[in-house]
Amino acid sequence: MRATPMHSAHLVLASPMQLANCLTEIGRQASRLAFLLLCTLVLASVIGCGATPPAYFRPNMVESTKQRLNPEQERQVATVLLAMFGTPDHPVALAETGLNEAKLHLAAGPVRSDIVGRKNGLYREHCAHCHGITGDGLGPTAAFLNPYPRDYRPGVFKFKSTERADKPTQADLVRILHNGIAGTSMPSFALLSETKIEALAEYVKYLTIRGETELTLIRAFFELDDDAKGTLPETREFLVEETLTPIAAKWQAAPAAAIPVPPIPANIDLVASIAKGRELFYGDKANCVKCHGVTGLGDGQANDYDDWNKVIVEADKEIRSGTEQASQASTAGMSPEQLADHRLQLVWLEKFHQVLDGDALTPRTIPPRNLRQGIYRGGRRPLDLYYRIYAGINGAPMPAAKGTVPPEDIWHIVNYVRSLPYEFDGELGADRPMVAPNRF
Repeated sequence: MRATPMHSAHLVLASPMQLANCLTEIGRQASRLAFLLLCTLVLASVIGCGATPPAYFRPNMVESTKQRLNPEQERQVATVLLAMFGTPDHPVALAETGLNEAKLHLAAGPVRSDIVGRKNGLYREHCAHCHGITGDGLGPTAAFLNPYPRDYRPGVFKFKSTERADKPTQADLVRILHNGIAGTSMPSFALLSETKIEALAEYVKYLTIRGETELTLIRAFFELDDDAKGTLPETREFLVEETLTPIAAKWQAAPAAAIPVPPIPANIDLVASIAKGRELFYGDKANCVKCHGVTGLGDGQANDYDDWNKVIVEADKEIRSGTEQASQASTAGMSPEQLADHRLQLVWLEKFHQVLDGDALTPRTIPPRNLRQGIYRGGRRPLDLYYRIYAGINGAPMPAAKGTVPPEDIWHIVNYVRSLPYEFDGELGADRPMVAPNRF
């Protein structure tokens, strides 16, 4: 009710005229509310009360546009992926993937409980708001997070126990889900049961295998013969044996690609080891100082990108360069064929620009880790640091010490890195003044 009519508590003191006016205003308000309620009921009957469209996998428009697929080719890729992998609500796992469909169905679909009260839709409940339904890292909260959530589609993973170019093991994925990733928005799911964590890890592999298959199919159009008329063969030989099986085989081979780790010497002199590690850190072989800086604060360089952001940076450069060349080109002396190609180039550049605006996040540089803070995204165990130093970090500028530093000497670098938070300017260093609450 508006402020002008009297409140009901004062009606007993109102004159007959005031009372009549107040009741008239109440009637008008009631009529408006009744009309709005009627409209709401009619609208709900038309569109369905609470009905939402089914979830779907977003196509990889950045890669599709980059490769200049036409709409018919994009439709073929979408149709093939639907047949091979199903939908977010009803995933399909061909035997060649090696995936467990029971785990996938536990993780897939909307959040719900089955007949025995078991929770389903785990991925959509816990992961999709950041990583997106498609696993493309474009969930509704992604743009607000730093670093961005992982895009699973290229099949590149940073923190694992396998060689740089190899896939993570199931245990690697489970460990990340259980522990989370320090210094990022990726939380720990340690409160979930082992069965649920295993199901989520399986679903991540499903999204990755699907994403890698999509990339392979998109890029396969440019390997077609002229007789193919711009369409991919839809035979089992091409789709399963030549495309899907090699992708799945890399996942199945992950346990055999484990990094060999020499044992830490039992009688190691920690002071001497730290000194040796410092020498390697600043030396030409490991050359950690190049990126992490002379003080280990991560200020050695600030202009590099990881592989996910680099794709967008390079695409943006291609658009800018192409647009500049097209604007400088004179159409006066062009033949009809050249003029048609020129116009197609302008249309493609405009489309590519729109795709980057709608299907990609603004690129961000990747700063090297500040080793003085003692926050290690891949895990803080000495073993985790050994993996990162030995093999580097896949998808990131962090290089491998493998081949330049003897494996047993990497333990010295590990010990030095672990000592940095306690040195001068370190987060845990004795040089930091203690406030009163920390003195006890």
